[in-house]
Amino acid sequence: MTENPLAVHMVGITKRFPGVLANDHINFEAQVGEIHALLGENGAGKSTLMSVLAGMYRADEGEIYLHGRRVHLRSPRDAIAHGVGMVHQHFMLVPVMTVAENITLGLQQPRFVLNLARIEQKVTELSGQYGLRVDPKARIWQLSVGEQQRVEILKMLYRGADVLIMDEPTAVLTPQEVEELFVTLRRMANEGKTIIFISHKLDEVMDIASRVTVLREGRVVATVDTGKTNKKELARMMVGREVLFRVERQEVRKGEVVLEVQELSARNDKGLPALKNISFAIHEGEILGVAGVAGNGQRELAEVITGLRKATSGSVRVHGCDVTNCSPRRIISESVSHIPEDRLGMGLVPNLAVSDNVILKGYRRPPLSKGPFLERTAIGRFAQRLIQTFDIATPSTATPVKLLSGGNLQKTLLAREISIGPRLMVAVHPTRGLDVGATESVRNLLLKQRAEGAAILLISEDLDEVLALSDRIAVIYEGEIMGILPADAADVETIGLMMAGAIRETVQETEIERAS
Repeated sequence: MTENPLAVHMVGITKRFPGVLANDHINFEAQVGEIHALLGENGAGKSTLMSVLAGMYRADEGEIYLHGRRVHLRSPRDAIAHGVGMVHQHFMLVPVMTVAENITLGLQQPRFVLNLARIEQKVTELSGQYGLRVDPKARIWQLSVGEQQRVEILKMLYRGADVLIMDEPTAVLTPQEVEELFVTLRRMANEGKTIIFISHKLDEVMDIASRVTVLREGRVVATVDTGKTNKKELARMMVGREVLFRVERQEVRKGEVVLEVQELSARNDKGLPALKNISFAIHEGEILGVAGVAGNGQRELAEVITGLRKATSGSVRVHGCDVTNCSPRRIISESVSHIPEDRLGMGLVPNLAVSDNVILKGYRRPPLSKGPFLERTAIGRFAQRLIQTFDIATPSTATPVKLLSGGNLQKTLLAREISIGPRLMVAVHPTRGLDVGATESVRNLLLKQRAEGAAILLISEDLDEVLALSDRIAVIYEGEIMGILPADAADVETIGLMMAGAIRETVQETEIERAS
């Protein structure tokens, strides 16, 4: 790689939080016109380091140089004034305002008179220059997720950013949108912009980045050229051990139908249709993956099946028993496990101990309780057994779960849900936000349950995960099933088009007919 001038040079960056050394004398540099990836496990210090560069945190020690000049970044406004902008994974946009209004929101100029026509013209020019197609007059709520991300990028370019930090930028995009984003990022780099790309997806890092800096436990492990390394080596540097990328999905003989969903419809939190006459079935020893861009009815589907949301029509049956609109407790009694997408907000009680969290599904039954009283000795033994079985890294059974890492939170949640001996598991984004080591562990736990005869509904926006784990794949778009494909015969391009609503697979017979 030809040596270009340094756009970013961070020297000896140290950042401490109470009880945590997040960044330990980190040196990081990115060149002008470079796409530089930042990798690391959860808690490795990536976000903290980039938050220092974006002006959201102030380093306790260290220096920052931009284009060779030392700078003091006290706020995001300071950072953008020096040409550094951050595109967050969760977009910072006002839905009811137009693209042009969002792009100028917070700017000091113009102060009194807003010339929207001039702003819209400049936005259109920037759109054309970087291939970021978007209507400057459209309101944010009218745009797709991919278009909203373009608005976030345009917002930074409009402010004159020449260093862009992209935080997990592909998490909510279809494969086609990812390709379009990569074309845009390469064009920006060719025009002299510097892109810092934070991602958990090693395939994407190898595809888009010229260099990679790997962090582990708040320190830099290495900075390497992508042309001189591979996924296996990067993963080893991230987690300190070998990581197997191929999950061993053994052949399992499908048994009886466990879950039957027929003509199911439901509304979202705004009272609008979220599910529209959905039908499918899942057998014992089978994983049905649901692929789709966020917000197309996945959350509502999981909540209806687990009793957290009412269906407006249709039915849900577990082992032939109609559980439509039953209470969560009644559905749990049918041995249904639920791994919700929000592991701390919904799946676990942050302030309760690990031992209390792992008994939430079974505390009513002996030996965990005797009549109305909890048996603390039995609970301690039960929790300790799960900690050992699921390799949960925790100081003790009494540790509040809020103090655990993301991977150990997910293991705690899985331990509880698996401990009830589930016949059906509803797993929503089970590895979202986890590093490669924790992801490997969680996926193997799901496959083990499949091998033991559980039926699993896997809802994930990670298409690689859906393809790796599923026996069949259902693609959902705007609350409708666009088609159900055998995983072995599915290809990324077809699934991507279905996720965008561009094509619909013709199914000769319904899922219920096939199941019977």
